[in-house]
Amino acid sequence: MKRHVTFTAVFVVFGALITLYFGCTSQPTTTNTNSVALASPEPTPDKAAIEADLTKIEMDWPRIIKEKDGAAVRKIEADDIVLVYPDGQIGNKDRDMKDIEGGALSFDSWELSDIVVKVLDNDAAVVTLHATVKGGKYKPADAKAAQNISGQYRSVDTFVRRNGQWQMTASATVPILNPAPAASASPTAKASPELKGTPERKPSPAMKTSPKAKASPM
Repeated sequence: MKRHVTFTAVFVVFGALITLYFGCTSQPTTTNTNSVALASPEPTPDKAAIEADLTKIEMDWPRIIKEKDGAAVRKIEADDIVLVYPDGQIGNKDRDMKDIEGGALSFDSWELSDIVVKVLDNDAAVVTLHATVKGGKYKPADAKAAQNISGQYRSVDTFVRRNGQWQMTASATVPILNPAPAASASPTAKASPELKGTPERKPSPAMKTSPKAKASPM
């Protein structure tokens, strides 16, 4: 009897342990959906607006140089900008500021054309352009003579939007060694000479009447 009671007690305890074990392991696993934040999609860049903003900045350079507007340079160029000048030298913002504010650059005309804006994303773009400089001179403060910088140039500028403002972070300019000649105006075509009028035909002389046949002698 005792053996039976003991066996029953052991069986009950063993069953309780099995129930407790499976009860703990069968609890549904909850996933913390807040632990992984879904990346928000990048906003679609407004290409037209970006192109307009950067074209406006580029077109303002002749005025900036002419008026020695150092404040504009300070705003446009990033502090860590990398510059490559036409002669191959590496420049920086401090040198640009010194040259422009000191009037080292001068010109008679500085025309920009072929401005192409390549939008990379909402906050980055690359601009290429063509510049034609006439009567250009470059004379830094420590130079004895001015250097002639007239000619045609090709530039590539990298812009990044920082804190809502476009800034130039890199720029390289190279001279165009064999620029295409300017198209000359076509000569005015000479007017064709007027055709002389066809001379009037003279009237044909009146045909003389044939003489009457004489009567045959009988």
